[in-house]
Amino acid sequence: MSVFLNRIDKIANILKKDEAALVTSDISITYLTGFRHSEGYVLVTKNASYFLIDFRYVEAVQNAVKHIDVVMFSNSFDTINELLQKHDIKAVAVEDGTVTLSQYKAFKEKFNAEILDNSELTKVISDSRIVKTSDEIQKLYTAQKIAEKAYLEVLNFVKPGVTEKEIAARLEFLMKMNGAEGIAFDLITVTGKKTSLPHGVPGDVKVQEGDFFTFDIGAVFDGYHSDMTRTVAVGSVSDEQRRIYDIVLKAHLAGLAATKAGVTGFDVDKVCRDIIKAEGYGDFFGHGTGHGVGLEIHEAPYANTRYNEVLKENMTLTVEPGIYLPDKFGVRIEDTVLVTTEGFESFATLPKDLIIL
Repeated sequence: MSVFLNRIDKIANILKKDEAALVTSDISITYLTGFRHSEGYVLVTKNASYFLIDFRYVEAVQNAVKHIDVVMFSNSFDTINELLQKHDIKAVAVEDGTVTLSQYKAFKEKFNAEILDNSELTKVISDSRIVKTSDEIQKLYTAQKIAEKAYLEVLNFVKPGVTEKEIAARLEFLMKMNGAEGIAFDLITVTGKKTSLPHGVPGDVKVQEGDFFTFDIGAVFDGYHSDMTRTVAVGSVSDEQRRIYDIVLKAHLAGLAATKAGVTGFDVDKVCRDIIKAEGYGDFFGHGTGHGVGLEIHEAPYANTRYNEVLKENMTLTVEPGIYLPDKFGVRIEDTVLVTTEGFESFATLPKDLIIL
């Protein structure tokens, strides 16, 4: 419980005596309460905090959440106004990155307080979330183990004649059977020419001899995501396929070696990008090298040509360079890693040498 209280205290510390913070995004509410799948609010004042929830969830919340006062509402605006009056609140800060225009207008109209549309609340939450606690790290490891187990099982199913959609469906089934609450994103399981699409969508395309097959997959465990990409070959590979795979693997390994606390996301991206450029394929690596992973599948920090923030210990980062040759094939290799003072620890345990099924 102290972890959640510490997170709430960070918000309280930016507030004046007559100010409150209203947290509305599902991800932020999960981060502050540990309870997911709600449609409520968290209200934080200088000296008190509340989890406001409707009848559908109140019993589950009361059983699960002990570090914050749980209040059931029938009309959320009325209940929030009562609390604002109780604490003599004159202004309410909202999350500028997630509150919609319609929500903002409703808050301005309904609340008996000024609505502060600054970014400080959002920054406090994001700055806290970017560095993972030991509990969060363990959940990320578990999500990765679930995905890896499903991946190893489904490799036996990848053969000529099987469709991309069939493989995606089997992967999702295996992840859930192995303990996932869901998939981390729409799984990317594509074959043949479609591997040149960084975010290809599984369809009715059938695996053929000589294809590359791309797995970009992840599981969710207790709200936390995993993210991993492996490219495998079916039956045989051409010299060109092997050459491209080796270049991507070289860039991936170099990116991992460059990852540590104290460097920037730009630095990690540049190491990977320079290798691919030097081999003549710079125009075929069009996305960033990585992103953070946690309660969201894409979150800070990032590794790209624009991200100059310094990586810190216990941040997460994917390292996922790729080369995509239009109408031919593509290769991407991705691990999610934990940033350490000495380097990194990979959540992934699977080998990266080219597998020919």
